[in-house]
Amino acid sequence: MQLKWIEDLLVLERTRSFSRGAELRHVTQSALSRRIRSLEEWVGAELVDRNTYPLALTRAGTTFCDNAREALALLMDARAAVRRDAMLPDRTIEIAAGHTLSLTFLPSWLKACRDRFGPFNARVVAANVVDAVVALSEGHCDLMLGYNHPRVPVLLDAERFDSIGVGTDMLLPVSVPDAHGGPRYALHDAAPGSTPFLAYTPSTTLGRVVDGILERKQAHRLLVRCYEADMAMLLLKMATEGHGVAWLPHSTVAPALADGTLVRAGDDSWGSALEICAYRAVHRVNPTLQALWRMVAGEHTHSV
Repeated sequence: MQLKWIEDLLVLERTRSFSRGAELRHVTQSALSRRIRSLEEWVGAELVDRNTYPLALTRAGTTFCDNAREALALLMDARAAVRRDAMLPDRTIEIAAGHTLSLTFLPSWLKACRDRFGPFNARVVAANVVDAVVALSEGHCDLMLGYNHPRVPVLLDAERFDSIGVGTDMLLPVSVPDAHGGPRYALHDAAPGSTPFLAYTPSTTLGRVVDGILERKQAHRLLVRCYEADMAMLLLKMATEGHGVAWLPHSTVAPALADGTLVRAGDDSWGSALEICAYRAVHRVNPTLQALWRMVAGEHTHSV
């Protein structure tokens, strides 16, 4: 038996839907169904009534969830406590953060936290959003930092995880300047198919936000996708070498805008605001994290 099977069932209990449950668990619907079947085989009883809509738990499923929920929380807390005592010095917080945020937002945010809270150790792992969510869900980190946007909300079980806004950023299009100081690849007067597009890979958070901007502006036809990458820093490098227009967080591109290496390729209507959120497991037992969370919750967000 695997603990993730219990987590799967607890999500189904709340969502009453395999499709929604699969979204929250970051797996396919068929994979979630197989894992529930495996749990039922281990328990020796049918836990989910698949003949109702929305689906419901059987009596055995309800009984199992009532007992498993508390047991799972105790196990996760015990594992976290043992790992922390064995591996980490006191006042250590393990953080999973997106690649971009770990380079731009996190250093200044940690400094601001330490200035107010006092010294603490931070162990940071830079990861893509999916891996960071998995790390938080499975208890491999205390805190996760990520972008949040209406188009791509972070799907975490609200009963098990807290979130709080800790900062803001802005996604905006940039280009190298032309001879007159304007954008070489200006969006406002671009002809169809005339503008080389430095794009995020489709599965990334920022890639989906950019797609939303282009849909809103009905601008897909203006761009020719010539390069894809999953990290903003790679697109920044390509943009500064003049390969095309890229949408980058202001925190990433601010130095290049300040020194004139890059200029904005469109006005504010071509951009999109981004919220930076911190996430934690409700039952995570880490006194340093709990004290830091209380402090952060009482402050304003930290802009970049």
